[in-house]
Amino acid sequence: MISHLAAAAAAVALSPAAAPGVTPTTITIGGTVPLSGPAAAFGSVARGSDAYFKYVNARGGVHGRKIVYKYVDDAYDPAKTVVATQQLVEQDKVFALFDTVGTDNALAIRGYVNDRKVPALFVGSGVSKIADEHAKYPWMMGYLPSFVGEGAMDGRRIAKVAPRAKIAVLYENSDFGKDLLNGLRAGLGGKAKIVATQSYETTDNDVASQIARLRASKADTLMLFATPLFAIKGYVGANRLGWHPTIYVSSVAISPDIMQIARLAATPREVENSISIAFVKDPTSPVWKKDKAVKLYRSILARYMPAARPLDVYNYYGMAVAYSLVDVLKKAGANPTRDSVLRTATHLNERNPFLLPGIRIKTSPNDYYPMAKAQFVRYRRGLWVLFGHLVDARR
Repeated sequence: MISHLAAAAAAVALSPAAAPGVTPTTITIGGTVPLSGPAAAFGSVARGSDAYFKYVNARGGVHGRKIVYKYVDDAYDPAKTVVATQQLVEQDKVFALFDTVGTDNALAIRGYVNDRKVPALFVGSGVSKIADEHAKYPWMMGYLPSFVGEGAMDGRRIAKVAPRAKIAVLYENSDFGKDLLNGLRAGLGGKAKIVATQSYETTDNDVASQIARLRASKADTLMLFATPLFAIKGYVGANRLGWHPTIYVSSVAISPDIMQIARLAATPREVENSISIAFVKDPTSPVWKKDKAVKLYRSILARYMPAARPLDVYNYYGMAVAYSLVDVLKKAGANPTRDSVLRTATHLNERNPFLLPGIRIKTSPNDYYPMAKAQFVRYRRGLWVLFGHLVDARR
């Protein structure tokens, strides 16, 4: 008996200390998400991820551990993001942070997680500061395609198909909106012309005055570099003024349920032929009806989120990003550490079945933009329709 106890004690002494949030049966991760406030539509991202983790747990988890996902409402307020993140790390002892939603929200905690050396993986942003400053802040990585790259995609397309366009821009007064605007300017390359820009704050009640000023510029093209609520307000404002420009809308605001609201709040004419970019399959489109990943999405919704609306594609995006995190956890080993997870996250080359064919999640210690490609979509009769080929979404 004594020899058995001695052997057990020796084994414990020789085994590495468990990382925070890791037990023999569970691994706990956490993050913040706006379940309320001006960007509450993004709350479905966390709910979709949670459903996917439950699906994975029902099949044995990762290396025999169930994923426990704690997500906290920050109402899209960076100050609340900081407090909630500190609670997750210091009180809940999460192993890693996952998919903090929002650019300003992620940037607000970047210094903290880097000082604590807590992985903050696949945050819901494509802002250039996160990717370009990875050497200084290696513990945070985004997931969305580059916002600068998205703006540049729009600019290059306009320069090609409408080089005499007069462009008006509504943009969020944040690094998110400014990145898109800077990318647009770079992509235009001196062709076409930005004739007016107007910013809004996430605390604004409306953007009617901004839209009126943009219309007064006599622009024929309107860029809605906005989150869902303000994209809808932009459509409504333009329609009320009888202004029907060609509209480009940020990819973060194009979930089919958001577009349906815009159609009802403005008019179908106002949203028809809007242009954006896509990187995930649209599970509401008949094009993907028989796709395995889309079928899996619907089955997970039916099993774990029966009240969810399939039109709410933020659920689908949540599953896509959760797939990538599960892939990281699998590859980080049976006894993961925060170091091993970061090392794995910076050496990815995965095919994610939720993404459009040809788009891979690829990273390196010098490349913190996981997605390098995207494809244009046009809104037609209530559906987003892909057109063209995959396009560089970096710059």
